Amino acid sequence: MKRKQSLIVCVALVALGAYLFFFLSDQGGMSNAVSPTGGSEEAASSVELTDKELLEKFEKALTIIQEQYVEEVSDQQLIEGAIEGMLRTLEDPYSVYMDQETANQFVESLGSHFEGIGAEVSMTDGKVTIVAPFRESPAERAGLQPNDKIIEIDGESIEGLSLYEAVLKIRGEQGTTVRLTIERAGSSELIEVPVERDEIPIETVRSEIIEQNGKKVGLLEITSFSEDTAERFKESLSSLEAEGIDGLLIDVRGNPGGYLDAVEEIGDLVIPNEQPIVQIENRNGEKVRYVSSLKEPKPYPIVGITDGASASASEILAAALIEGGGYDVVGETTFGKGTVQQTIRLGDGSELKLSLFRWLTSDGNDINGEGVKPTVEVRQPDYFYTTPLTLEEPLTADMMNEQIKSAQIMLKGLGFETGRTDGYFDGQTKQAVLAFQQTHELEATGDLTKETADLLQQQILENVRERENDRQLQTAIELVLEQAGTSR
Repeated sequence: MKRKQSLIVCVALVALGAYLFFFLSDQGGMSNAVSPTGGSEEAASSVELTDKELLEKFEKALTIIQEQYVEEVSDQQLIEGAIEGMLRTLEDPYSVYMDQETANQFVESLGSHFEGIGAEVSMTDGKVTIVAPFRESPAERAGLQPNDKIIEIDGESIEGLSLYEAVLKIRGEQGTTVRLTIERAGSSELIEVPVERDEIPIETVRSEIIEQNGKKVGLLEITSFSEDTAERFKESLSSLEAEGIDGLLIDVRGNPGGYLDAVEEIGDLVIPNEQPIVQIENRNGEKVRYVSSLKEPKPYPIVGITDGASASASEILAAALIEGGGYDVVGETTFGKGTVQQTIRLGDGSELKLSLFRWLTSDGNDINGEGVKPTVEVRQPDYFYTTPLTLEEPLTADMMNEQIKSAQIMLKGLGFETGRTDGYFDGQTKQAVLAFQQTHELEATGDLTKETADLLQQQILENVRERENDRQLQTAIELVLEQAGTSR
């Protein structure tokens, strides 16, 4: 235990040394640095320093800053800045420092519920980035998508904020609204998305039976991999099997991941023939394989469902279904997070969340940055991916922007043909808006007013929630029923 604490202290000291050296060697400052005794510094040596010399260098730099910097800076500020500076050099969006307050909130987010928008975020290329909105969360309802980059929160730039400083601004009381300005790939304009905060329940497993063509299909949705997820999955699976299901669907769409132990235990329940569930590799290339103890395949077919917001532990399960179980997975290529983080407590309530391992698929493939490709690729209807409509002024003929593009896709999805979906408000788009307004007894102007946009978006959300419009789920049901028919 003492050795582990010493190692943590050493890491903090080396980090602090690196951080302070950056400022002391800044070429934008004075040409001659001042030593603690007032003498001039020796020229920097290119010789690699020993650990002892590095610590001496740190002490020297620390003394200079503490005694001579133009303003007083607390040791805590220096230490925390040093740690954050070192983590930034890793260029790893998943390795982060959390002070006591944010560490407590992180633990809370893994509990039974919390208040916020319901999305996992990371720091990617210096920008706070949506990894995945939780299923049926305010973030999902508002239309936030994986890889959306948050530029402003409530009209204020978040440039320079740490990930968890930004998270504190995003979270808030249930019923309040936060306005996120995002940058989205494929969009030439920044998009403002209002999100009403809500209580985010962590009900990690949902189950039901879908009856179709005289057969029963069990559906298990896993929304995240928390401490009790594996136990809840086991209980739900037993209940479904007691009902005599003919096939099983495991849906990890919108699941941002969670605990490695949870996905290993779930894999142990469904991956047959004692096949590997996942392989964990350390920095030296040494691997540990986690092998399923299930000896025989289940007496029914299994199909997984993924999308671009399925990340981390979700991808482990999807890859295990394909490579370890020989099962099909329907949907879209997953997010592509192939590292494993562990939380290291630093003794004062603060924590490091640090990437310590890579995870590899059952067959040893590295999916980091690539994702897991489904065996059956299925995209949802285009209106599932549209940007939310947030109008301040009406949109009219001959205008061109991203909001019009979204409206055209929505109108087309509802059966009002616009002829084009490139964002240009032409005559046919006007006729489609007019027809929509007349159908719903709105003021029929042909202009896209706020009232029209709000109802249009409401109609689209209702369509998205209708199961028959979920192409991925419908394809998975058809596939598992087809396999159930051939296996009996």
